[in-house]
Formats: sequence, C-alpha cells, structure tokens
Amino acid sequence: MTTFQTGHVGLNVTDLDRSIAFYRKVFDFETLGESREGDRRFAFLGLDGKLVLTLWQQSTGEFATELPGLHHLSFQVPDIDAVRRAETVLREIGAPLAYDGVVAHGEGASSGGVFFTDPDGIRLEIYAPAGAENAPAPTQAAPTCGFF
Repeated sequence: MTTFQTGHVGLNVTDLDRSIAFYRKVFDFETLGESREGDRRFAFLGLDGKLVLTLWQQSTGEFATELPGLHHLSFQVPDIDAVRRAETVLREIGAPLAYDGVVAHGEGASSGGVFFTDPDGIRLEIYAPAGAENAPAPTQAAPTCGFF
C-alpha cells in the first residue's frame, strides 16, 4: 500500500495581488513563482522553498459555504504561542475571526486555534496540537472547526 500526504493546496481567488499580500502577511509565505500575464494570473507560495499553496485568479464573488467543496483549510503550527502570534497579525490586518481569539477544538480538548477567513471568504484555521486547555470551546457538542 502506498502512503499519501498532502502536497499543496490550490485556491481560486478574485484578486491575486490582495491574496498574495494576505497569505504572505499571515503565514509568512515566500513567493516561489508567479504569473501576472493577462488571464493567466497565479502565484506559488511556500516556506523554505517548499510549495504549500497556489493561488489562481480564476473566480468572482465570494467563497460559497453552502455549496459542496472545500469546508476549511487548516494549518498546524508547533505550539499555542505561534497561534497567538498569528491571532495578533490577523487582528492587526482586520481579518474576520469566526470566534473571539484562540479557542479549543472542543470541550476538554488540549488542541485549539484561531479561525478566520481570507479576503475571498475562504475559511481558514491555524492550530496547535496542545496548549489550548484553558481556552473556551465556543460550540457545545460539536467540533469548533465546524464553523457552526
């Protein structure tokens, strides 16, 4: 049996420049490659030369949570301090938060994070596997990452 791991994630965006700025600011991604030629506008973003996210300016409107497809995109960081640093950046740039700051993944969970949307309304999560024991769990009887 072959083992699998996620390679990179590709997202459709409405404004490539705005999305590049957002993802570079929040995630500290570097631009690995890009095209701004006519209708072929895209960017490859990553860390330490490794591709993590591709952005494709191929859509209009806003992310439709009521349609089948991507529910949310989650990024794991090493510790809760990294989550709190991300929360600070998100507040500085005025990104919409789903909950008020860092929250636990559920009642009694030690994992937790910050839940927010990008400029196109795509739901995102930055979380740590431990350290959120004392953070609130905003959704009773359901996972916080459900964005209920």
